Amino acid sequence: MTEPSVIVYAIDDDAAVLTGIGRLLRSAGYEAQVFASAEAFFEKVDHEATGCLILDLALPGFDGMQVQQRLVETDSVLPIIFLTGRGDIPTSVRAMKNGAADFCTKPIDDFDLLAAVDQAIQRCELAQRARRERTGIAGRLSTLTARERQVLEHLLSGQRNKQIAAALGTVEKTIKVHRARNMQKMQARSLATLIRQAEHAGIPRKPIGTEPAG
Repeated sequence: MTEPSVIVYAIDDDAAVLTGIGRLLRSAGYEAQVFASAEAFFEKVDHEATGCLILDLALPGFDGMQVQQRLVETDSVLPIIFLTGRGDIPTSVRAMKNGAADFCTKPIDDFDLLAAVDQAIQRCELAQRARRERTGIAGRLSTLTARERQVLEHLLSGQRNKQIAAALGTVEKTIKVHRARNMQKMQARSLATLIRQAEHAGIPRKPIGTEPAG
């Protein structure tokens, strides 16, 4: 099976700039998809693709910040490299706070743009890997029974088997069985790995003693 190509998207209403970006990206070996408007981009974008978006800040209709906001709302991990014809510090700060990979001023040197693209793609790959890991953990968590999930939450709080048994109104031997099943279903070779997975999935730690016995 061949590896999927990396796609670098670009949106700019300046045809000359767009043509230049497309040629530069293709000469560097990237698959380049260029658009003169945000609307055209959203019709074609593959949210699962590895890549990044080179985005002009000042666009007619959907402007760059609105494009970024829409991608954030769709939980996209596609990194954005903003291009602007003027230095706008407040806007650049806002863009970076919203997760932009870079904020560059036109005209930009070809080498600098390709360096920014390379860094953005690495960032995309890391984000995709983290998302796949979260999805895998969530899938394994869904296989736990209600009691196994309770035991897991108590393990997160740092309680020992005996303490968990007392809190849940059962015997220590039963807790050991549930703990072993947690390890098996979550594919965790150690308690530390099990706890890391649970925390990565967003399961909060419960203060010891919050679970009533019964």
